[in-house]
Amino acid sequence: MSTRSEITEDTYAELRAIAARYPQPRSGLLPMLHLVQSVDGRITPEGIEACADVLGVSAAEVSGVATFYTMYKRKPVGDYHVGVCTNTLCAVMGGDEIFARLKDHLDVGNDETTADGKVTLEHLECNAACDYAPVMMVNWEFVDNQTPESAVRLVDDLRSGVEVRSTRGPRICTFKEAARVLAGFPDGRVDEGPSAGPASLVGLGLAAERGWSAPSPDTAPQGDPDQRDGRHAVAEEPRQEAAATADAGTKEAEAAVVEKESPTTETAAEKGDAK
Repeated sequence: MSTRSEITEDTYAELRAIAARYPQPRSGLLPMLHLVQSVDGRITPEGIEACADVLGVSAAEVSGVATFYTMYKRKPVGDYHVGVCTNTLCAVMGGDEIFARLKDHLDVGNDETTADGKVTLEHLECNAACDYAPVMMVNWEFVDNQTPESAVRLVDDLRSGVEVRSTRGPRICTFKEAARVLAGFPDGRVDEGPSAGPASLVGLGLAAERGWSAPSPDTAPQGDPDQRDGRHAVAEEPRQEAAATADAGTKEAEAAVVEKESPTTETAAEKGDAK
């Protein structure tokens, strides 16, 4: 893997094009960093300087962003970034075992790359795909319901050049190609498969089957409570009753304080007894 920056004038032109998408150019920094990564395979000092130059900010500001997000890599990444979820559910479902098997099979540790430069292995936090645990990601494409055996086959296929597809459809591209897509330059794979699997769409299917839909913002109750529908009126009743009870309690407490603090008025008989 080359460690020399490949930032060229063409890259500068694309960086400027990204910045021009936004009312505030610095809002384009995240996709700009992905573009740098698509060129160099990592975030290089030259890439940081290029982003800073285009945006008119300091290199320190760009570096602060690049070092905050884990998707930006500061050292060379293999053609295939293989992430294994080891967060709680995936871990107990087999994620820890998968990660241990791959480390042994690839002879690498966490966030390390194989000698042939093909695979970088990393354990990841939750990928929001718990219904398919244990889950892996290859260049940010989902590979669901994995086992140690299927994970080994997957990385072997990647290293040998066999075309691999996500369990949700899309073809697995290289790390640099994926970074370019994240920068906002589609590569033709965007319609190859769904972004969510069947388990994630069960609720949507039930809603369609039963005719459920979210209320339109234009029809949501607003303004005078008398104009609200029955459901909101019912919901208001307990709140109004609670408010009235609280108000009565407050007035009673205030009266008790006033009575306690008022000077005692002696009757004529009491005065006589005092004498």
